[in-house]
Amino acid sequence: MNDSLTITGIQTDLSWENKAANLAMFEKKINSISQPTEIIILPEMFSTGFSMKPELLAEAVEGETVEWMKRMAVEKKIILTGSFMCLSPREGSAEDPDSRSGQTDEASYTNRLIWMLPNGQFGYYDKRHLFAYAEEDKHYTPGNKRFIASVNGWKILPLICYDLRFPVWSRQSPSLEEGKGKPEYDLLIYVANWPEKRVQAWKTLLQARAIENQCYVAGVNRVGKDGNDINHTGESMVVDPMGDILYSKKNEEDVFTVKLDKDHLEAVRKKLPFWKDADEFRIIN
Repeated sequence: MNDSLTITGIQTDLSWENKAANLAMFEKKINSISQPTEIIILPEMFSTGFSMKPELLAEAVEGETVEWMKRMAVEKKIILTGSFMCLSPREGSAEDPDSRSGQTDEASYTNRLIWMLPNGQFGYYDKRHLFAYAEEDKHYTPGNKRFIASVNGWKILPLICYDLRFPVWSRQSPSLEEGKGKPEYDLLIYVANWPEKRVQAWKTLLQARAIENQCYVAGVNRVGKDGNDINHTGESMVVDPMGDILYSKKNEEDVFTVKLDKDHLEAVRKKLPFWKDADEFRIIN
């Protein structure tokens, strides 16, 4: 595990349902980053805003948005992450490589986070908890598995917005066999379109997730009004394992870089080894 991990978040306004404008804007902001960084984090549905029109706007993973992410990651030699509207074959369809029936060629849509590596390869996570209040559950299919990445020995769990309200989904399970007696991850990331009206919950829960999991937490949110006239104040945050806020900014666009410290993380876990007393559990889908 490297002594440090440097992350950069982009808190910005988004052009509503305008993929070309958003990709151009993010490319400009990414190219403006002068200090070294390892991971660049974009908000939820960064290419469109939090829209419920996947039937019109969703793309396959071979589409423009993921190809753009690949190009930027390769050119800048960084890891790039954020979520987008993903079009994928419905399970059991003729287009599904795991299909056994081939009875339908319907498509499904997911709110998919891409974890793009500097070599152009990528992993992904489909949002588990769909925001029924905005009818996200009527347009998208929920995911059923987490994705934990490894970067220079740091373990990272990326999740999406509404997942923040459900602590079981992010809970460390150090006593499970795959945990090998250690915490599962060191950094928890949330990409979001979290509105101003409930921003106090956003801030409180980010700190809670850091404290209960004894890890760093980075939440990257957007600013500005979306196409539904819902305002977002940003208030992206980076929180340390004690719940102390290392970064936060309200109502402004910002490209921010924070260096996470391995020694601090390990000192907290050693001095206050609460993680060892956690309840053992398994999530059954």
